[in-house]
Amino acid sequence: MASRRQAVQQQNIAQIVDIDAGDADNDLAVVEYVEEMYTFYKSVENEGRAYNNYMDSQPEINEKMRAILIDWLVQVHHKFELSQETLYLTINIVDRYLASKMTLRKELQLVGMSAMLVASKYEEIWAPEVNELVCISDRTYSNEQVLMMEKRILGALEWYLTVPTPYVFLVRFIKASMTDSDVIYAARCTLNKAPFWNETLQMHTGFSEQELMDCAKMLVNLHLKATEQNLKGIYRKYSCSEKRSVAVLPPAISLLAATAI
Repeated sequence: MASRRQAVQQQNIAQIVDIDAGDADNDLAVVEYVEEMYTFYKSVENEGRAYNNYMDSQPEINEKMRAILIDWLVQVHHKFELSQETLYLTINIVDRYLASKMTLRKELQLVGMSAMLVASKYEEIWAPEVNELVCISDRTYSNEQVLMMEKRILGALEWYLTVPTPYVFLVRFIKASMTDSDVIYAARCTLNKAPFWNETLQMHTGFSEQELMDCAKMLVNLHLKATEQNLKGIYRKYSCSEKRSVAVLPPAISLLAATAI
């Protein structure tokens, strides 16, 4: 039994692909440090995000209002043609700020605008001008209000902006799938890309297929309901040919009844 178990383990190791082999000569890929970097990212992931159910402590705003804000921010992000890193960091900043400070309903959009300004300055070569953000919000707020909120956000977060957002992990996991691991799994099921999960993906994500199943099913349910929702900013964004129209692909319904081995 021991020898058989050892043989299976060796076979599994042999199936793991070196996803960084192609970047061995690329100094910018820092392949000699990449595993250490992602081990560190995983260790500090919880420190750089808002705690669960933080909205319960907000007397004037709720999850629905947050959803409306994020839907609008996705559209603004698309309008300004900002990077994906900026969008993920914007949402991270919004959530962490709301988790730490009571926010009036009338200031929620201001928080979102200022969070995008901060994220753009951090991630972009050319960030949107304050006046551009004010204009796209129909001048609901003044330039001075945006800049003041920017200072409040940075103070509340103590300038802690170098955080591992889901996008940081997604970049690595997508590379492992060629090759937020739940997203990769649900996507592979949607595309009917067998096997849905393999040794390479499990090693780099740190999750087994069974561990991903509940969250992946949740994502499939969201995909199923996308066309019925009032907030369609993300759906419209990924329905266009520029994004390969991935939003209109049929959901991986078979996953809802699946049981991982």
